Amino acid sequence: MEEKEVVSKNFIEQIIDKDLEEGHTHTVATRFPPEPNGYLHIGHAKSILLNYGLARKYHGHFNLRFDDTNPTKEKTEFVESIIRDVEWLGAKYDGEVRFASNYFQEMYEAAIKLIKKGKAYVCDLSAEQIREYRGTLKEPGKESPYRNRSIEENLELFEGMKNGEFPDGSKVLRAKIDMASPNMNMRDPVLYRVARMSHHNTGDAWCIYPMYDFAHPIEDAIEGISHSICTLEFEDHRPLYDWVVRELEYPEPPKQIEFAKMYLTNVVTGKRYIKRLVDEGIVDGWDDPRLVTIAALRRRGFTPESIRNFMELVGVSKGNSSVDYAMLEYCIREDLKMKRPRVMAILDPVKLIIDNYPEDQIEYMDVMNNQEKEEMGVRQVPFGRELYIEREDFMEEPPKKYFRLYPGNEVRLMNAYFVKCVDYKKDEDGNITEIHCTYDPETRSGSGFTGRKVKGTIHWVAAPTAVKATVRLYENLVDEEKGVYNEDGSLNLNPNSLRVLENCYLEPSLAEARPGESFQFVRNGYFCVDEKDSTPERLVFNRIVSLKSSYKPGK
Repeated sequence: MEEKEVVSKNFIEQIIDKDLEEGHTHTVATRFPPEPNGYLHIGHAKSILLNYGLARKYHGHFNLRFDDTNPTKEKTEFVESIIRDVEWLGAKYDGEVRFASNYFQEMYEAAIKLIKKGKAYVCDLSAEQIREYRGTLKEPGKESPYRNRSIEENLELFEGMKNGEFPDGSKVLRAKIDMASPNMNMRDPVLYRVARMSHHNTGDAWCIYPMYDFAHPIEDAIEGISHSICTLEFEDHRPLYDWVVRELEYPEPPKQIEFAKMYLTNVVTGKRYIKRLVDEGIVDGWDDPRLVTIAALRRRGFTPESIRNFMELVGVSKGNSSVDYAMLEYCIREDLKMKRPRVMAILDPVKLIIDNYPEDQIEYMDVMNNQEKEEMGVRQVPFGRELYIEREDFMEEPPKKYFRLYPGNEVRLMNAYFVKCVDYKKDEDGNITEIHCTYDPETRSGSGFTGRKVKGTIHWVAAPTAVKATVRLYENLVDEEKGVYNEDGSLNLNPNSLRVLENCYLEPSLAEARPGESFQFVRNGYFCVDEKDSTPERLVFNRIVSLKSSYKPGK
C-alpha cells in the first residue's frame, strides 16, 4: 500500500480545514487591507503572501482593499505604491481594487440599524472625558450621561452629525455594550466621529467617518470574506469584531484569526520612524535602499522570488519572534546565484600596466557568464596592456598567506594570463598609483597550459574599454550594537550606512545594463542598476548583498 506524504499545516490552515469540514465556510475568501498612510514594508509582505497563498491553496478569492477611513494621513501616492508592491510580489487579487470608502453608505446604514436596535447612542463627552469614563484594567468604567437617550433622539442627532450640524469633535456615535467589561475595547467604543476632512476617494461627500474597529468587520462581511487574517495586536479587538457582525446579523459572518508579526533584527519598519527619516532627508525617500519597505527592497535589487522564499522559511506562528536579517540576505543570494551573470567590476581601482604586452593590442577572452550554469553561455571580454585591478589585490609588504600581487610574486589574471609584479609607483602621499608587471603569453586561460602553478587569481578590467560607474555600498541604517532605538525614542543611526564610490570601472558588457537589472560582481557581491538615479550616461549600481553570509540554513 502506497504511503501518502504527510504535509504539515500551519494553525490557520487547520482552522480553515475545520470550518470547511463543519460547513461554517463554503468558499475561502481572504483580503489584504492596508491603510494608505505610508509605504508597505517587509512585514506587510508576509501578510500579503499569507492571505494570497491561503486563497490560492483553497481555490478561493483574494481581495486587495484599502482601509481608508482616516483621511488625515492617507494619500493617493500611498495607494499607488501599495498596488505596485502587491502586484510585484505576484499576489493576484480578484476583480478591481476595493476601498472601504466605497462602503461608507452601507456603514452609515449599519449604524442606523444599531441605533434602532438600542445598541448605539450619540455621546457628547469630549475625547478626554471618554477616556476618563472608560476606567482602568482594574476598575470598571462609568456610563456616559448620554447613554440612555431615546432611539428617536439618537437617530435625529446622528443624522445631524451626517448633515454637518455639529462642530468637529463635539459628538460621537458609540456602541452600547458593557462599561464593566474586562476587555477595554468593549466599553462602549466609538463607532463614528465628526471630522470635516477631504477624502482622497470621496472628496467632501462626508463629514462623519467610521472608526476602524467598526468599519473593518463590515467591509469583510460585505465582501464575503470568510477568514479575516490579522496580526496579534488585534486579538483583544476580536470580541468587538464579532459583536459588530453579530449585531448587524450578517448571515455568513467572517472569522478573525490572528498570527504573529515578523520582526527583523536591526531594521526600521515603523511608519512613523520611516516618515521622519524621509522628512528629515536622512534617506532619499520611502524607497531608499537602506530601508526595508517593499519599494526599497525592489530598488535595491531583491526579487519577488527571494521574498516569497524568505516567508516560506519564516513560517506562520502564534508567538512573536525576531528573524535575523541575514536570513533575508541568504534568500536573495540563493535566488540570484544561478540566474545572474558573473561579471568583472573594479570598485577601488589602481592601474596595472603589463610592460611586455603590445601597446595597441586588444584581444578578447572567452568568459563563462555563470560557471555553475553552462547553459548561460560565454561572452568575450577585452584584454589589453593597461588594466584596472582592486587596490586591495596588491601589497608592498604582504603578510603571510597573502597570495595576491606583491613585488616578485606571480598571479593569474582571471580568465587571462599569469603576470608577475616587477615594479610599482607611488604618489607624494605614499599611495600606489601604478603597478608594473610582465606577462607570460604561454599561460593564456583555456590554452591547455599545464606548467607552473600559482596560488592567487585576481580579477581585472581593461582600461581602454572600461565603463565608468557609481557604486553604492550599504550597511545597516541603525547601529547594530546599540539596537534600533535610544532611550528617548530617537534612532541609533549608523554614520557608515551609505558609502558612494564614484570612480568604479566595469567591463564593457555592462554598458547597456538596464534599470533594475542585476549581476554578480566577482568577489564583490550582487549589484543592481538603480532604477531611480541611473542614466545611460552614468550607471549607478546598488549593492544588493555581499557574497558572504552569516546565516546557516537549518540552524
